[in-house]
Amino acid sequence: MKQWNLDVLYTSFEDPKLSTDQNTVRQLMEKAQNYIHEDLKGPKPIEEKILGYYQLMDTLGAVLEALGNFGQLTYSVDTKNSKALKLIETVEGYDPILTLVNVGFKKWLGTLSDIETVINNAPQLKPYQFAIRNALDDAQYMLSDAEESLLAHMRNTGSNAWSKLQEATLASLTASVDGDTLPISIVRSLAYDQDAKKRRHAYDAELESYKKIDTVSAAALNAIKGEVITVAHKRGYASPLEMTLKDAQMDLETLDAMMTAISEYLPSFRAYLKKKAVMLGHEKGLPFYDLFAPIGNVHMTYTYEEAQAFIITNFSSYSPVLGDYAKRAFDMNWVDPFPREGKASGAFCSNIHCVSESRIMANFNNNFNDVSTLAHELGHGYHGECLKDEVQTNSDYPMPLAETASIFCETIVNNAALNHATQDEAIVIVENAIMSACQVIVDIYSRYLFETELFKQRTNASLSVEELKSMMLHAQKEAYGDGLDHDYLHPYMWVCKPHYYSADYNFYNFPYAFGLLFAKGLYAMYLEDKEAFIPKYDALLKATGSNNIKDVLSIVGVDAHNPDFFRASLELIKKDIDLFLTY
Repeated sequence: MKQWNLDVLYTSFEDPKLSTDQNTVRQLMEKAQNYIHEDLKGPKPIEEKILGYYQLMDTLGAVLEALGNFGQLTYSVDTKNSKALKLIETVEGYDPILTLVNVGFKKWLGTLSDIETVINNAPQLKPYQFAIRNALDDAQYMLSDAEESLLAHMRNTGSNAWSKLQEATLASLTASVDGDTLPISIVRSLAYDQDAKKRRHAYDAELESYKKIDTVSAAALNAIKGEVITVAHKRGYASPLEMTLKDAQMDLETLDAMMTAISEYLPSFRAYLKKKAVMLGHEKGLPFYDLFAPIGNVHMTYTYEEAQAFIITNFSSYSPVLGDYAKRAFDMNWVDPFPREGKASGAFCSNIHCVSESRIMANFNNNFNDVSTLAHELGHGYHGECLKDEVQTNSDYPMPLAETASIFCETIVNNAALNHATQDEAIVIVENAIMSACQVIVDIYSRYLFETELFKQRTNASLSVEELKSMMLHAQKEAYGDGLDHDYLHPYMWVCKPHYYSADYNFYNFPYAFGLLFAKGLYAMYLEDKEAFIPKYDALLKATGSNNIKDVLSIVGVDAHNPDFFRASLELIKKDIDLFLTY
């Protein structure tokens, strides 16, 4: 079975280079500690001390990135691999030292006067200006060295351990569908099956299977969110949401503007869901098990090879550079495409800046939605490609902007398919696009409501399985309204979505909605002036690692605080819905 190639990192866990890099990390860690305790107190000019710190952290970050990705990527497709898990834990074990190094630098930076003058008068610091200003802002949330060290150490036996337990538990889960015992990732993919009975049976089997792990998952969720609440409060944040927004480089005004627009357009999505329900023979709204049911008489299936060709061709029609990137990703085995036992469900892209490459995990099952998913993840990869010449410090970007390139590429593929479609195929493509948007807008909205309530209730006490299920059902009813049949919802959505189980990525939901609406707006700009847009777009992606969201949006003339921008993007989706309602 086709799998990705990780040799650019290490050929195996016995690769001598892996041992060498682990030794290098230990040496650089010691050097970083000495830098904080000795070099920052030395006689060198301030600008040289700052530059030296970031250059050292860039070097250390690159080696840690290689080690961490090799462990995580191996583990994601083989959750029984004990060597991968050991490497992950080894890399996580460096976090306490890194935390103290970062805290020490930020505290030192906070003692300096007139730092803006230093930054502006030192050209060599230009690549690090954004990071320096963020570090200054972070200083106010720093705890004592002893507290920071304790938090970092306890995290490895706290949220990180709970996260790995839930991931492994979910990945090893199986369910019986029509007599066949299948991995849960394959069972969930049956929601797209042509056979209505199979979709229903898969839904029933999925929900039944979660009963085997719901107690463990609830314990993990309570532990992780409880830790987040404690840390946010201890650092002086008003709430986990405030901490998340700061990490996301987004202000509350931008989030409120987007949520305002989304709430206004929920009726349109509910109309789509009710129309789909009627088309599938349901009278009380759409049951959850038919959310992803194919519509129409055309069965748009693709082999993996056909999906590759389709994506490369249509990416190239937008830009030869984008097409070449996709071809290289496929040809160089950067993609692990197919589901198998022990492999995590879902899809993701990991941009590995230190080697200027990406790796994409998918669970390809031969339908058009899988083609869109591949395009989506390749968009993430292209985002990393645009950042490959940036310093390591600027190779990361805030979560809301992480979805921009991915959804933009997904839109390219969907629109290309629509342009060449027959009328029957057009119905399938339009519905597929709306279905995807419905997940990103409506389902994400339900998850946002759920997590908001989860943090509120978790502040007082741990929540039982039944309480979590009730909260999820309430959030789904509020978001979907009468678009869904309330007798057939998904009370276990908190179990199967890995996004809830990371202490680093709370509210890992609104970034998707932001990415969709921003990408839709960008695509409209592209259609207005294609030649002028492409270089501007690449420049925008390159700027995401060294600017906050408000400033990135201003590059293309968008006011992030104005709901009208988000309304305009939602109006594009509404036009597709209005078209679908005529079928």
